[in-house]
Amino acid sequence: MRFWFARNSEVSLHEQLVTQVVFGIVSGELGPGRRLPSIRDLARRFHLHSNTVSSGYRELERAGWVEFRHGSGVYVRQTKPVSASDPALVLDSLIASAFRSARKMGVPLALIRERMERWLSVEPPDHVLVVEPDEELRRILMAEIEESAGLKAQGCALQELTQADLLVGAFPVAMHSKSQLVRALLPPETDFMTLKVRSIPDSLTEYLPAPADLLIGVASRWQEFLRSCRTMLVAAGFDSENLVICDAREGGWKDRLKATTAVVCDSLTARQLTERRYVISFPIVSEESLAELRRYRDLLGAQLD
Repeated sequence: MRFWFARNSEVSLHEQLVTQVVFGIVSGELGPGRRLPSIRDLARRFHLHSNTVSSGYRELERAGWVEFRHGSGVYVRQTKPVSASDPALVLDSLIASAFRSARKMGVPLALIRERMERWLSVEPPDHVLVVEPDEELRRILMAEIEESAGLKAQGCALQELTQADLLVGAFPVAMHSKSQLVRALLPPETDFMTLKVRSIPDSLTEYLPAPADLLIGVASRWQEFLRSCRTMLVAAGFDSENLVICDAREGGWKDRLKATTAVVCDSLTARQLTERRYVISFPIVSEESLAELRRYRDLLGAQLD
């Protein structure tokens, strides 16, 4: 097996050695029983400190990749450790193999990086990226998209869009109020979707007219939900004195709801109220936007197949 070491890298020489040996074993280049170069030989050939090589071999031994044979040397173990089945490790092995092949062909590192970035950019996204500065709203939107659209969802704040790797494999979405800001921060060619908000008055229709004597709870971690929901319930005829407003970030919020007849909440908070008989969940994302996301999911599945 051929080794190489980058001395001006942020990755230590110790880690470079350990990683290359593991990759070699996982890829089959270093088969069971294969003898590794001695500490003295490896240190001399690559101008490494013997302690660097020794500590790397000891780490490999502790992890179960190699074994020391007294008076003989360091050998690849006959069986791989359990961690060898880790998907991330297998993927790293494939990438390392591709790099080795490219280096043998004399391909410059800059060209390797350019082609990898191109392939990442043309691959279909594998998750939705919810761009929303309000953390609590972001969590609700992610939960609704995962539950109702069947897509994996991650989230970030506006300022985090400056991180180039955040957009890899991502399909960005944002609420209408933030769409222009988000669009301006994204590369021009990036596919992007604006989420529409579900109509609260329409969601309330089936519960009207409102009985005047009912004690109704309103619960959410998102402050705007608490404010808007209270306003709409009052406008719809509910008595403000019969509304119990609970911030789900505060301790004991569930206890305050015990006397209420029903609880109005967002879809994420509803998951915490499974023991309640009457929970009225108001989704934020409109059915139109969810349907569009489901169509996108189906298209994505066809591309991946």
